[in-house]
Amino acid sequence: MTDSGDRYYITTAIDYPNSRPHIGTAFEKIGADVQARFRRMEGASVHMLMGNDENTIKVPQRAREMGLEPRAYVDDMARQFQDVWRALEISFDDFIQTSEERHHVGCRKFIQAVYDAGDIYKGKYAGHYCTGCEAFKTEKEVAEGSGKCPNHPNTPLTWVEEDNYYFRLSAYRERLLAHYAAHPEFIQPESRRNEILSLVESELKDVAITRKGFAWGIKTPFDPEQTIYVWFDALLNYITGIGYGTDDERFARLWPADMHVIGKDITRFHCALWPAMLMSAGLPLPRMVFGHGFVYRKNEETGEVQKLSKSLGNVVEPMELVEKFSAEAFRYYFMSQCPFGGDGEFSFERFASVYNADLADKLGNNYSRTLTMWARYLEGRLAGEPVDATQWRKGIDFQALVTSVREQVGAFEYNVALQRIWREVIEPGQRFIDETKPFKLAKTDPEACRAVLVNLADWMRAAAILIKPFLPRTAESYYRAFNFDETTPWDRVRYADALTPLNQVGLHVTAPLSAGKPAPLFPKVEVRDAG
Repeated sequence: MTDSGDRYYITTAIDYPNSRPHIGTAFEKIGADVQARFRRMEGASVHMLMGNDENTIKVPQRAREMGLEPRAYVDDMARQFQDVWRALEISFDDFIQTSEERHHVGCRKFIQAVYDAGDIYKGKYAGHYCTGCEAFKTEKEVAEGSGKCPNHPNTPLTWVEEDNYYFRLSAYRERLLAHYAAHPEFIQPESRRNEILSLVESELKDVAITRKGFAWGIKTPFDPEQTIYVWFDALLNYITGIGYGTDDERFARLWPADMHVIGKDITRFHCALWPAMLMSAGLPLPRMVFGHGFVYRKNEETGEVQKLSKSLGNVVEPMELVEKFSAEAFRYYFMSQCPFGGDGEFSFERFASVYNADLADKLGNNYSRTLTMWARYLEGRLAGEPVDATQWRKGIDFQALVTSVREQVGAFEYNVALQRIWREVIEPGQRFIDETKPFKLAKTDPEACRAVLVNLADWMRAAAILIKPFLPRTAESYYRAFNFDETTPWDRVRYADALTPLNQVGLHVTAPLSAGKPAPLFPKVEVRDAG
């Protein structure tokens, strides 16, 4: 957990620009964004890096298909990716394209440092190559996939023989194992650790890091006929994006990374190859690598759960859901229904059901009811003596709740944290309205009605703070519905502020109302029309 004033550098995997992002790609970015927003709440100076992996064989191939030059193609895809990430409210600070000059300069400096360290040698490679992964496959992987790549079973493996340069990865076996032992937190979640230990202990082999005869990409400084191979190049974005080779002061300030957020299928590159590369170049290692799970698509007709795949025709683009529902609904579904460290399922029907139950019926309805009653019964402004604003919290150990949620969010246990927030904050607010019936008290006991409405204001404030990393727009709407900002500005709110008493002096509604009602946050949808 970070302390106030610390810097926190977090990255996501960079993406191939051969097609637009799908919901599985967005799952990773939202998960990283929740962490970045949470760390900012905790007082850290956060830097979040994202980007596209452009020095690949697929880029010139795809550009030719589109009738474009590679540079025009990658620039347009980078724009499209960033448009999607902004629509999903991803708060990235920088977006690196690996075709940028800053990346090329840093890559040449790094590979020369590894070459000078004696860890690169020339040899001939022969092996199975997957164009989908842009990676050579081990004999074990080929056997497990029955002759096919486990990640791309519909893409035939090709046998490749060529002269290139190797990185002495095998020489780092003992140093890697020692690092894992000294830093058990390095590989997260724990379920990924055994896989990497097994790989390093038994299968750590030298890897080819250049390819010959490719015009697109970064030429090696010690042999211009060779181009730096995609993984050796791609992993370097984490340092070139913060100034390695171009801005020494900035690099020294931000490196090492606190967190690499990646898919579980590329854990071995990030937990074995990447740290060995850094050791060779004499650079510090990242503090943690988190390998998240996958999102699978459930076929509404057959009930079959499938991996997202173009060949199966089951890929869903994020903008499709954003346009039908909202970015907030997208963020809530994937963070609450899909364990970030494990795998989750998506279907349009399930998405719509969760949206209606958790967002429209609870979060949105409570917002509307509270503000409407404040406008009707108090004319939007509190008068009189302060009252106990914690009645709605009865039976809830709020200190334990905030402590637990804070720890769960910091550990990427997002679905657990959200379930607890809904169970112990959102739903009690709804029950409090149903049990106290302020609409009846307004006629029989105006002072009791006033006390209930003050409690609901406190409820909205606590809810806003706790959901802030997950649903930033909704949280801000909740918080700015009243003049809470006068006590603690929204951009400085932390989880601990949910524990502080509600300032009732001058409390009044600040949300825009039309005919005494706010605009609905989450209009209900018909489940059958969701897809």
